[in-house]
Amino acid sequence: MPARPSPTVKSSRASRSKARAFAPAAQPGLPVRPEVPPSATNRPLDTWEDPELHRLRDSLDHVAHASLARLTGGLSPAAVVGAFMDWGVHLAISPGKQVELITKGARKWARLAQFASCCATSGGSSEPCIEPLPQDHRFAETEWWQWPYNLVQQSFLLQQQWWDNATTDVDGVTKQHEAVVEFAMRQILDMASPSNFIATNPVVQRRIAETGGQNIVQGLRNFIDDWERIVHGKPAAGTEAFKVGRNVAVTPGKVIYRNRLIELIQYKPSTDKVRPEPILIVPAWIMKYYILDLSPENSLVRYLTDQGFTVFIISWKNPTAEDRDLGMDDYRKLGVMAALDAVNAVVPDRKVHAVGYCLGGTLLSIAAAAMAREGDKRLATMSLLAAQADFREAGELTLFINESQLHFLEDLMRSQGYLDTRQMAGAFQLLRSNDLIWSRLVRHYLLGERTPMNDLMAWNADATRMPYRMHTEYLRQLFLDNDLAEGRFHVDGRPIAMRDIRAPIFAVGTERDHVAPWRSAFKIHLLSDTEVTFLLTSGGHNAGIVTGPDNDKAHFQILTRSASGHYLDPDTWTKIAPRFDGSWWPEWARWLTSHSGEPTAPPRMGAPAEGYAPLCNAPGTYVLQA
Repeated sequence: MPARPSPTVKSSRASRSKARAFAPAAQPGLPVRPEVPPSATNRPLDTWEDPELHRLRDSLDHVAHASLARLTGGLSPAAVVGAFMDWGVHLAISPGKQVELITKGARKWARLAQFASCCATSGGSSEPCIEPLPQDHRFAETEWWQWPYNLVQQSFLLQQQWWDNATTDVDGVTKQHEAVVEFAMRQILDMASPSNFIATNPVVQRRIAETGGQNIVQGLRNFIDDWERIVHGKPAAGTEAFKVGRNVAVTPGKVIYRNRLIELIQYKPSTDKVRPEPILIVPAWIMKYYILDLSPENSLVRYLTDQGFTVFIISWKNPTAEDRDLGMDDYRKLGVMAALDAVNAVVPDRKVHAVGYCLGGTLLSIAAAAMAREGDKRLATMSLLAAQADFREAGELTLFINESQLHFLEDLMRSQGYLDTRQMAGAFQLLRSNDLIWSRLVRHYLLGERTPMNDLMAWNADATRMPYRMHTEYLRQLFLDNDLAEGRFHVDGRPIAMRDIRAPIFAVGTERDHVAPWRSAFKIHLLSDTEVTFLLTSGGHNAGIVTGPDNDKAHFQILTRSASGHYLDPDTWTKIAPRFDGSWWPEWARWLTSHSGEPTAPPRMGAPAEGYAPLCNAPGTYVLQA
């Protein structure tokens, strides 16, 4: 009997792209995907000869996935189930790991029993058998160390430690699946923490006794108020005290340019003379620009103008479903390049200090690499603030980035034209659920208190949307495939490489960054051949960057590698880089000054003759879009 010919094996990516070649027919609000004729593949003809069947399949799958994604907040059930299956199967066939977990569990029960015995014989107090993690403040109050609540919280912490042992270091489990399982169990444990329940939280019980239960009544009022705000799309309680243009984003300036994606703000100089090289700031489009122009004492923009710099900043439009087809290259052209042309018109014949924050830094890196390839030498320096160009170690956000998750998210964005602010906020809150979700719920609804609002918290509640096409390209090409770092990212049909950039680079990482971990930002040393000054500052992704010059609690380390210098790994770098107390802003201003010319008269506001006449006062109109 003749052997059956073996089928041709295709990669998952190739199969997926061919399967999607037969896109649904044009529908209102949906982009049209190009069709590939059946002859373009070597799949069996009966699979491909009916385009209508494939359109029907694609439409049905899209509707089903988008509907399910709305229920799950954009999380793919298949991705979560797959991670737990990987972990569970490998744990089931690992008797050594099982014995280890049984032994550790028995030891923890013995430690807890000994702790309980000591408490019983010493009047209810004893040395703890386990300490909370440094960032865990749930059990900081003295009531938690009194009987019987000390036994409750010690039992919980031991259980939390055991589950960390159980979900990690299981042979054969992929790193991402291990991280997903560990993350999911952490969410479950945070939800089940004794601090979340009246019966097991002594602090809440004390407050009830002190107020006669009025804290619970006030907590109910807070809950109703928050629910009404969510239903009616209103901002969080307390944000009313911070109004854009009134007490935040108040640095004087003019909008000198506007297109369908950006407004460009030029700030009024606050010194008699300025450095001849202007500064162009590219913030992330996931956020409103005024994180860099908060209250006057927290405004990086105001600080730079006070140091004698001419400052421009991009204010991104808050996209709607009509902007669904704006892609990464639109953000480069209509954003960075259009702004750079305007700056050159106002300050002609001068190079520009370009600054990118978060995703804005990634976009600036793409634009700078493309400019270097074309011989465009308009950049004097490039500063990257908490920004990544290599996404292989992009922190816990990678938990949400895999093929299953992206396909699920794409169907959700395709149906509505953008990624909603609540979906993005939910992902970021889950990364720090203990602080941003459960501790907040305890304070607001059980203790009946409101967390005092500050300018940074009010800004954080003022999020923006992400267009379907751009966010899909960003997640796939940069996050999932790491095309920029590995030389596969194309601009105008040709690949770009960051090692082509010759302008000096100043890169800032923050110690507790869960969005752009500093070790990931540190990889700029591997990607570039130019001079790199790397600064590591205290704080997180936002608070570490917004560190006013009067902040005496901050600290930072800084070290410069010359263009011909040798590579240092992050651990070695932290050991030898000098450490300083205070804000990093003055250090950055000195670096910018060292790469600038002698002070001269300030430039005009706008360039009317070149088509950049002032349109309105800062902060402009795009930043006010809901």
